[in-house]
Amino acid sequence: MTPPLNCPVLIIGAGPVGLTLAMDLAQRGIEVVIAETRHRGEPPNVKCNHVSARTMEIFRRLGVAHAVRQSGLPEDYPHDVAYRTTFTGTELSRIPIPCRRDRWTVTSGPDGHWPTPEPPHRINQIYLEPILFEHVLAMPQVTLLNRTSIDDFSQDEDGVTALGHDLDSGQLLHIRCQYLVGCDGGHSNTRKKIGAKLEGTDVVGRVQSTYIHAPDLLKHLKVAPAWATFSLNTRRCGNVYAIDGKEKWLIHNYLKDDELDFHAIDRDWAIRQILGVGQDFQYDILSHEDWVGRRLVADKFRDRRVFICGDASHLWIPMAGYGMNAGIADAMNLSWLLAAHLQGWGHSNILNAYEAERKPITQQVSHFAMNHALALQKERSAIPEGLEAMGPEGDALRLKTGQKLYDLNVQQYCCAGLNFGYFYDTSPIIAYDDEAAPNYTMHQFTPSTVPGCRTPHVYLSDGTSLYDALGDDYALLRTDPSVDVRPLVHAAHQRGMPMRVIDIAGNEAKMIYKEALVLSRPDQHVAWRGRTLPADPVAWVDRVCGQPA
Repeated sequence: MTPPLNCPVLIIGAGPVGLTLAMDLAQRGIEVVIAETRHRGEPPNVKCNHVSARTMEIFRRLGVAHAVRQSGLPEDYPHDVAYRTTFTGTELSRIPIPCRRDRWTVTSGPDGHWPTPEPPHRINQIYLEPILFEHVLAMPQVTLLNRTSIDDFSQDEDGVTALGHDLDSGQLLHIRCQYLVGCDGGHSNTRKKIGAKLEGTDVVGRVQSTYIHAPDLLKHLKVAPAWATFSLNTRRCGNVYAIDGKEKWLIHNYLKDDELDFHAIDRDWAIRQILGVGQDFQYDILSHEDWVGRRLVADKFRDRRVFICGDASHLWIPMAGYGMNAGIADAMNLSWLLAAHLQGWGHSNILNAYEAERKPITQQVSHFAMNHALALQKERSAIPEGLEAMGPEGDALRLKTGQKLYDLNVQQYCCAGLNFGYFYDTSPIIAYDDEAAPNYTMHQFTPSTVPGCRTPHVYLSDGTSLYDALGDDYALLRTDPSVDVRPLVHAAHQRGMPMRVIDIAGNEAKMIYKEALVLSRPDQHVAWRGRTLPADPVAWVDRVCGQPA
C-alpha cells in the first residue's frame, strides 16, 4: 500500500464537473485530491457540445474562459442550428447564432444579445476537457491521481476514509479526507454507496450515436454549414453536430417509439438517410454509443460528509445543453459552501444549503428538458409525406414546417432563461423578503435582486464588468454611497466572513438595483437586500454563514 494521503476534499471523477470543482476549491485555497480511472491525457467521449453562458461566467472567474473560447470549431464556422430534409438536402429553417469570431460584434438575432460579459460557446467536450485538465495540473493545491479507482469509503464524525487501487499496478491506496464528492457520472458508485436512488422517468427516448470521419461531407452541402443540423424526413430523423468544422461529425439517430432494440436498426442505413447520401459516399466510424434519454434525479444529494454532483445526481436527455452545465452549477454551489466551512467562517449547517438549493432546481430543469424532448418527438413522428416533394405544395409545406421547428427550438438554443432565470427559494442561508422571484422560461427571464436570484450583471461606471469586481467572496453592492455600511463590514470581519463593498451607479444599475444594498454570494446569487441596514448586523452575518438561530 502507498503511504496514506490526507486532504480536505477528495473528488472522484476528473470530467468537466470534477475538474471545475477542483479548480474552484483550489482557487479558494482548499487542497484537493482527484481520483480518475482514465489515463492522463486520455480523451473523453464525444459528447456535450455546448458551454452555457452561466458556465462561461464561471470559467471567466477561474481564468479559463479565453482559452475555452479560442478552441473548438474554426473561428468563422457558423454556430447556427439548421433544419433540413437531410443534412445535404433542402433547408427548412435556421436559427442564427454568431460564430466565435463574430460573437462580440453581432448583437441582432435571437442569440445576439446576452446580459453578461461571457455569452455561450459551442465546443465539444473533447476540446474542452483538456483545457480544464491543463489548468488543474498547474494548480499546486490539486493532486491528480490517474488510473485510480476508489473502491470503497467509510465515514466517521471527523472525516471519510477512502480505499482504492492503481488500475495498472494494483497497488492499494488509502486516502483520508474531511469531505468526499462523487463526480463519477451516471453509473456513480458514490451515489450507490450513500444509498441515493434515481427517481423519475426511466425512458424518454432512445438514441443511436455515431462519431464519424467524413472529409468530403461539406462538399455535398447546398447551403452554408451549421453547428447542429437536424434532418427530418419520413425515413429517418436525426441530428448532425460539427465537431471540428472540417471532417469530424457526431450523428444522433433518434429511434422511433416502437423501435426498442438498438441492434435491430441498421446503423449505416440510418446514417445515410440522415446525411442524404448514397452508398458510394465514404466515411469511417470512429466510435459509437447507444443510449437512453431519461429524466432521473437522485432522492438525496448528500450523506453526511459525502456529496454527489453532476450526472451522479441527475440524468436527463440533453436539451439546451444543460447536462454538463447543470453539473458545473452543482459544483459551484457546493464548492464555496465547502470552502466556507473548511476555512472556519461557515458553520457546518451551511452545507445543508447544497441539497436544499440544487435539488429543486434540478427537478425544474429536468422537466424543462423532458417536456421539450417529448415535443420534438411528437414533431418527428408527424413528418408529412410531401415534405420532400418538388413544386409549390412542397414549398408551402416546407415553409410551414420550418417555421414551426424554428418557433419550437429557438427557446432551447437561445436559452437565457435557463442560464439566468432560475432561483433558490428554499435555502436556509438566504434572507428572503416579501417579493416573489419572477417566473422564467427556457428562453426568457427578468433580471431581479429578489433574494435567491442570480446577481444581475451590469457594467460599472468605468466600463468594467460587475462580475469581474465581485471576486470569489461575498460582495455588498451599494447603490447609495451615503449609506454607512461599517456595521455590516465589522460584523462580517468579526465572523471571519470575507466580504468586499462595491459601489455601483449608472442608469442600468438603477433600473435593476432599486435597493440601497444587495448582498451577492460567492456563487453570484443574491443572499439579502435592503433599503437600510439590518437591525442586527451580527444576526445578519450568522444567517448567511449558516449559524443556527
